[in-house]
Amino acid sequence: MKKLFAKKQKVCRLRNNLKKALGIVITGISLSVMAGGMVVNADAPYKTYTVDGYNQVTETQTAYLPYKTITKIGDEALLEPTDFTLLDDGTMYVLDSGNKRIVVGDENGNLITTFGEGILVGPRGIYVTDEHITYVADRDAKSIFVFDQNGGLIHTYGRPDVPMYGDALDFLPLKIVVNSSGTMYVVCESNTNGIVEISPVDGGTFLGYFGTNATNASIWTIVWRALLTDAQRAKMVGNIPATPDNMAIDQKGIIYTVTRGEKDDTIKRLNIAGVNMITDPGKSDTVPAAIAVGNHDNFFVVSQQGFIYEYNNEGQLLFMFGGKDDGQQRIGLSTKAEAIQISSDDKIYVLDSDKAQIQVYEPTEFTNYLHEALYLFSKGRYEESKEPLSQVLTMNNLFDYANMAMGKALYKEGDYEGALKYAKLSKDNDLYSDSFWEIRNIWLKKHLSAVIIVIIVLLVLNKVIKQLDKKKNILDKPRSVIARIRNQKLISQLRYIFFYMRHPIDGNYGIKRQNKVSVLSSNILLFIVIVFYIINKYFCGFLFKTVREGQFDVVSDIVMIFVGLGLIVGCNYLMCTINDGEGKFRHIYCSFIYSMSPFIVFMPFIFALSHMVTYNEEFFVSFGRFVMICWIVILVFIAIREINNYTVGETFKIIGLTAFTILIVCLLSFIIYVLWSQVFDFLQSLIGEVVYRIGG
Repeated sequence: MKKLFAKKQKVCRLRNNLKKALGIVITGISLSVMAGGMVVNADAPYKTYTVDGYNQVTETQTAYLPYKTITKIGDEALLEPTDFTLLDDGTMYVLDSGNKRIVVGDENGNLITTFGEGILVGPRGIYVTDEHITYVADRDAKSIFVFDQNGGLIHTYGRPDVPMYGDALDFLPLKIVVNSSGTMYVVCESNTNGIVEISPVDGGTFLGYFGTNATNASIWTIVWRALLTDAQRAKMVGNIPATPDNMAIDQKGIIYTVTRGEKDDTIKRLNIAGVNMITDPGKSDTVPAAIAVGNHDNFFVVSQQGFIYEYNNEGQLLFMFGGKDDGQQRIGLSTKAEAIQISSDDKIYVLDSDKAQIQVYEPTEFTNYLHEALYLFSKGRYEESKEPLSQVLTMNNLFDYANMAMGKALYKEGDYEGALKYAKLSKDNDLYSDSFWEIRNIWLKKHLSAVIIVIIVLLVLNKVIKQLDKKKNILDKPRSVIARIRNQKLISQLRYIFFYMRHPIDGNYGIKRQNKVSVLSSNILLFIVIVFYIINKYFCGFLFKTVREGQFDVVSDIVMIFVGLGLIVGCNYLMCTINDGEGKFRHIYCSFIYSMSPFIVFMPFIFALSHMVTYNEEFFVSFGRFVMICWIVILVFIAIREINNYTVGETFKIIGLTAFTILIVCLLSFIIYVLWSQVFDFLQSLIGEVVYRIGG
């Protein structure tokens, strides 16, 4: 049987070579006959997307093109196929579940052999080793069947007969993978304990459960269950972990799983201890069907609707393409995808159970360059990876992953300036922080001594000037000029922020009783607040920026500040007036503006600091902002109390009423907007109808 199997493979390869040679001859004749002929490439019936540095899905150039569709293996039609395996030598094993058999063919769809007839009952998953040993997970037979190279049955594994498996659990295998030592990892239907791990020793030894999914429960659910009785808890839906839907294994024995409805844990890359090594998952599908390992430290996921996702080894999304067929039977689109495999030449094979066919996609030149760069970078060959990365960026200089990889390659080489440039392009904060740290260290090593000398000179100069001024009064004239400027009314009012910050109770008394400030000075301070806010928002340090690079919406920012301030001051004045507050509108407005004094004083320093720190020192910026905000909140509270002569309890009451009033005003504004929009649409349609009838 083994010789017959090898003979069939040899005959198929010979036949394929003859077909290829004949095709080349015919193509050559055709090209020589058709002078000036055109080569036509089929366009992809889908768009390709990637994720940019802001974690937003964006369109990119086509990564994979539909190559062909395999509808039959030789003359054998498939019926409800549920899984398949593609080996490095091009041999394809398809689990023809509807016909309860395994169909073996080559990568071109030519039949080699079939086996499993009369043995399989309801097969759902298949795995084939490099030695052509076939493992089949048969749900209805409640068994795992193992076939040799010739298709002969050599082992059958049933339900583990040990208490640790679970006395009440059935054995319904759906998917299976096998590591190099022969240990089987089986996904079983309704088994929420995890992946079943079985050793082939002693006819099948149960080793335990692997990669169990975690349960998710909100704080509210935990509290609610604690308050219920045992009878009430028994009626609630149990909070049990989900069972993986599919899995794959790489050459190192790393297990990859996909599970529906797990959000960030939809895709897992499990080490030998069952710990997920994907710490920062990219975009994933809500209904994943299967997963496969690529050839360049990457992996692929296909959803039931036929969307294909390619990820790097860390779970970052590289490409998303494909989709659901709308009934037009277009090549490259699926109806119900069940399995995915990657060939040794990076072609993607996707099994469609509804169409009973296999879609094949081939990578474009752009993708080939990216794969080459991925492989070289993963092997630590950073200098070599720069060439394919340059080709990728030549084709698409906005491809953020290539910019990030180029930045990391330059960082490994010690080109920190170049790494910083590409980190900004790819919005890679970690790489930016590391590169900036190195650049700053180099600068300090070169200039630290000069900086210290300058500081010492300035201190000595300051001391000398003070001594000269003490003896000869050389600073009298500048002091008198500065004093005249400081004593001007408007300047004095603006300088009042420093007193107000330190003595808010006396400061509010000065606003209310002594006219220490004016509406003009408050408006100037408001203008400064707006300017500082806009500058900090759009030009702060790269690590602290929250908006897209180069995107400005200054008008909306200014409108937002004015609307927010108007709502707060107006609603607070209304509530204070109703509740016997003593403050006038002018006093409340000025006190609120002067309560922003910490923002005016500290924001320039925080802004400058944001350009000088790395992730290791970001605490200083975050803490500075926290202190500034707390200071402002305290000043606002004291302002409401002092301006209106309230007690502490009355002040809290007014703040609550102000917040409620703001909510009501926003709600009324929304209702008015919706009603006005309907009236406007009605008038527009009415005018259109009148114009139409007059024109008719």
